[in-house]
Amino acid sequence: MQLFGKLYAHALTWARHPRALYYLSGLSFVEAFIFPVMPEVMLAPMMLAKRQRAFFYANVSLLFSLLGSLVGYALGYWAFTALKPLLDTLHLLAPIEQGVASLRTQMVEHPWGLFGVLILAALQPVVPMKVVTWASGIVGVPILPFLGCIAIGRGKRVWLLALLIWLFGERAERLLRDYIEWIGWAVLALLGALLVWWIWGH
Repeated sequence: MQLFGKLYAHALTWARHPRALYYLSGLSFVEAFIFPVMPEVMLAPMMLAKRQRAFFYANVSLLFSLLGSLVGYALGYWAFTALKPLLDTLHLLAPIEQGVASLRTQMVEHPWGLFGVLILAALQPVVPMKVVTWASGIVGVPILPFLGCIAIGRGKRVWLLALLIWLFGERAERLLRDYIEWIGWAVLALLGALLVWWIWGH
């Protein structure tokens, strides 16, 4: 069944859309505090479609991720208690509370280590960005160091992606086009395995 090839073709079509930059900005913004889809889903096809603008797209995505992270921080700081029932319904409460506990421990025991945790969390895609931003607001991480850590962590992600596509764009596009089905099903299988492991552990 040719599923991911069609999805990839649609992604490239959207990436060439005149309003693609607005879509990328919106996705980067809302992903930082509520939306579950990473902006790289749209960012990578946009970079592949216009390789010479890869770093520009990376910077736009980073800017709106930072703006969205401020929203997540503010929600965590001012609205967490009131929104607990809603977050529980969306299955977001447990991971946010886990992040809060971890950050509180870091703030008390290793204040400088906390900033390293934030950078790593923003850098790697396993911990959702919204968990980090909400938890930082709930704990009360100082705002300027918070923004700096998010900028470094998320910046490394988008700039590395831009660099790889700028250097190997044509080869990367050929590999994706030829092996997208294998890659897609492999990622889906990995996510399924992680879900089973998480359910089994809890």
